[in-house]
Amino acid sequence: MTVLLGFIVMSSCTTQNIEKFAAVESLLQKGEFTFVAERANPTNPEIVKVMASIPGNNSSKMLNLDSGYTIEIRKDELEVTLPYFGRMYTVNLDPSKNSYRFTTKDFTVDKKEGKKGSTVFTIVANDQQNIRNINMEVFKNGKTYVWIESNDRQSISYDGYITANSIGKK
Repeated sequence: MTVLLGFIVMSSCTTQNIEKFAAVESLLQKGEFTFVAERANPTNPEIVKVMASIPGNNSSKMLNLDSGYTIEIRKDELEVTLPYFGRMYTVNLDPSKNSYRFTTKDFTVDKKEGKKGSTVFTIVANDQQNIRNINMEVFKNGKTYVWIESNDRQSISYDGYITANSIGKK
C-alpha cells in the first residue's frame, strides 16, 4: 500500500513538472512573456553592508521584493518596472527616473541557447540611453535570472520566474 501511494505521488509530481516545462517552452517559443522579480541582488558593497546592519536581517546580498516588479515582453512593446539599489554615477533629480521604469517600442531581442538547457535573451532598448542591455536566462522550470548593464550605474541582478502576459493589457 505504501509503495503504491508513493508511486502515485511521484507520477503526479512528474506529470506536473512535464506540464510546467511545456508551458515554459511554449512561452519561450512565442517570445512573449512577463518576468516577475522576486529578489534583487545589488552589487554595491555599501548597500550590502547597510542591509546586513538592519536588525533581524540576514547578511544575504538579496532583497526580497513585493509583487509588481516586472519586465513584460510583447512583440511590439517592452515594459520594464524594476527597482534599483546601488551606486549611480549620474543621479537624476526626478526620483522616478532613478529606477528602471520605461516602456519602449524600439527594442531588439536576441535569443540563444544557454547552459544546461536554459534560454538566454539579450534585450537592447534602442531609445534608452542609460541601459546597455538586459540579459535574461530562463531555465526549463521557469526560474529566471536577469541582470541589467547600464552606462550610468553599477549593474544589478534579479531572481524570479516567467509567466504568461496578462490578458487585460494590450
